[in-house]
This record gives sequence, C-alpha cells and structure tokens, in this order.
Amino acid sequence: MRLKDKVAIITGGSRGIGYATAETFLREGAVVVITASNDANAQKAAAKLREAFPKSKVGAISPDLNDMQSVSQAFRQVAQRYGRLDILVNNAGVSESTPLSDYTSETFDRVMDLNVKGVFHASRAAAELMQEQGSGVILNTSSMVSIYGQPAGVAYPTSKFAVNGMTLSLARELGPKGIRVNAVAPGITETDMMKAVPKEVIEPMIRQIPLGRLGQPEDIANAFLFLASEEASYISGVILRVDGLART
Repeated sequence: MRLKDKVAIITGGSRGIGYATAETFLREGAVVVITASNDANAQKAAAKLREAFPKSKVGAISPDLNDMQSVSQAFRQVAQRYGRLDILVNNAGVSESTPLSDYTSETFDRVMDLNVKGVFHASRAAAELMQEQGSGVILNTSSMVSIYGQPAGVAYPTSKFAVNGMTLSLARELGPKGIRVNAVAPGITETDMMKAVPKEVIEPMIRQIPLGRLGQPEDIANAFLFLASEEASYISGVILRVDGLART
C-alpha cells in the first residue's frame, strides 16, 4: 500500500474527482478526511466511503474555505484526532462559462475566492501543521484551460493559472521544510457535470483528443496518488497534465 497510515485531507471530496481520489487513497491505506460545502454533503459522502471501505478511517469536515480561521481550526482538529497531516489535496473549486459581455465583478470574485483564495487558505493551514512534523505533500487541482484558455468564462482559467503560480512558488518556499507541492491539470473529465452535456457536444470534444476518450475521475485520482506517494519523493513544483494530450 503506497499511502499506508498517511493522513490526507481532500477538499471537495464529496463527488467527482475528489471522491474518486478519496476512494483511491483509501484503497492504498490512507486515513482520509473529506470536505464539502456543507456538513450534510460531507457526512453523506463519508458514510458512503465507510460502507465501501469498512476497515478504513474516514472523516468529514466542512470548513468555510474562504475563512482562514475556519480552515485552520478544522485542519488542526484533524491533526489532533489522527496524530498528523501528511497530504492535502486542494480539489474544491467552481467552473463557469459566462461570456465576458455578461460578466460581473461578483461572478469573477466568486470563482477567484474559492479557486484561489480557498487553495491559499487550505495550503497555509496544512503547511503550518506539516512544518511542525517536518514533512508533507500539498497537491492542487489545476486544469488544462490554465494553459490553453477557454472560449468563455474568463475567471476559471485565470484562477487555475493562479493555482499554477501558487504551486510553483510554494514548492520553492516549502521544499526546504520537507514539503512537496505539485498540481494536476485535468483535461475534459467525465464527472456528473459532463454527463449532463448533450452527446452532440461531447463527440466533437472527443475527436480532438488523440487518446480518443474523455478522462475519468480515476485517471486524475491515480495522478494524485502517484504525486502523494514516495514514488514521487523527488518531484516538486510540477504541473502534471492528465488530458489525453488535448489541445483545446
């Protein structure tokens, strides 16, 4: 087991890529604590994970990721309960595709607050705990649109470009303290949101992907697993594309 007895917090862990990552980490022996936007969603997802992995330890928290104090308090409680914090996966985020002509400051702020400020708050809280123990791994969810942009919804690629910059900078700052920082940049991934997109919209997307299929949440989870494990012990400051070599 590659993560045996490691303690991991996964933000946005109640569904999609976050939930798949929780499953993968549990399968590899980790203690997993998931966060969600509200306690009911967090507890429901945690109960489902406990049912699937009855011998594993699964926790659920729901801090306000836009509130530094809320995040710090929740993360410290996790460390006190399980003895440490080894891995943080910053997966919580929001995507949208509003045309620029319809964009408002409120829309822009809503995306940036969760996708950037939320990552900052969680990373800072986790790094404080990891520095005390002299080791840790912080993993961020970026996106291929941070590299290629997207036709509308400018705040989303902007936020993920910021995540890339944060990843690289924190890798340099925290490396001497024993903390590795990396990001995974998923391509088009078949989450619940994508399943609602009409087939006639999806098929042209697939034709542009050389591997000929959409990504699965498990594809992204496996990338997080590798970067969290000792197999990646000399890897830091990497934005790992998991996109089937997509170009749009």
